[in-house]
Amino acid sequence: MREQFVWVTTRRIKPGTLEELERVWRPDHPYPEELRQAYAYWSEDGQEITGVSFWDTKEACDSWRHSEAEARRREAMAPYVVEEREGFYRGRELAVPVR
Repeated sequence: MREQFVWVTTRRIKPGTLEELERVWRPDHPYPEELRQAYAYWSEDGQEITGVSFWDTKEACDSWRHSEAEARRREAMAPYVVEEREGFYRGRELAVPVR
């Protein structure tokens, strides 16, 4: 199975700001070419949101993380974020048996 490169960010946000955060969450220009998929998951109370993105390489992800566009995106999210954690991982899909 093909190895994947994954960037995960988890943000605890101010109560009642999920809608505003989602509005500024997306990049303001085309997505990076090396980004394959991206997902957002949020807690039932709307106070924690986790983003999961899949990249071609670690270098492509690092390039985006240190880009001016990502700095602007993080600045736009800052008023809503209480705490942020992130990590970069390598892995592969687990085969789940069909029932």
